[in-house]
Amino acid sequence: MNSAHDLGGRHGFGLVAPESEQSEPVFHTDWERKALALTLATGFLGRWNIDESRHARESQHPVDYLRQTYYENWLSGLEKLLVEKGLITEEELKTGQALSKTNEELLSRVLKAEKVTEAIDKGGSSNLEIDTPPVFQVGDRVQAKNHHPLTHTREPGYVRGRKGLIEAHYDSHILPDDNSQGKRTGEHLYCVRFEATELWGKDSTSQHFVYVDLWESYLDRA
Repeated sequence: MNSAHDLGGRHGFGLVAPESEQSEPVFHTDWERKALALTLATGFLGRWNIDESRHARESQHPVDYLRQTYYENWLSGLEKLLVEKGLITEEELKTGQALSKTNEELLSRVLKAEKVTEAIDKGGSSNLEIDTPPVFQVGDRVQAKNHHPLTHTREPGYVRGRKGLIEAHYDSHILPDDNSQGKRTGEHLYCVRFEATELWGKDSTSQHFVYVDLWESYLDRA
């Protein structure tokens, strides 16, 4: 979807000036640590997937998204999911008090403290085998589709309508667009190389390339 999260190539936000990895703390305040823990713990309940989680954060009002910090946006998305999926009510969210009976099925899915490290280390693969062969091959010229879905997508706004070159093929993976709507489908995934001038125009001062991973349905043959 077109929202405040997709800022690539937009004017007025200044240069990206990240903190040095040597000096940047993992968490700037203790509540950020708790926000991450809450998000991961509730994710293990199995009521939503990673793309539904991303879509929940992206779909809040753009003004709220831009004024909030990174983990404040995580909390906003989590609160939205907890209510929408029926894990808590609006009243419980406002009061911070549990007012309904404990769901026994959810209790069986609670991630125990002693299993956290093992679960995070194991992770989860996004690979999903499909029967159809890839449409594109390494070296093919392609053009990113200029579409503007109302739901989640991993196609950045700044590549839409731009031409590039297939640099690599990553086999088939879960399509985030469908996954964010609760539909598990797979598509071939490619690394596409774009010239800086193709993305930013002749006024671009960079001669660099930009590499973007794009699913097959995002692409047309150039």
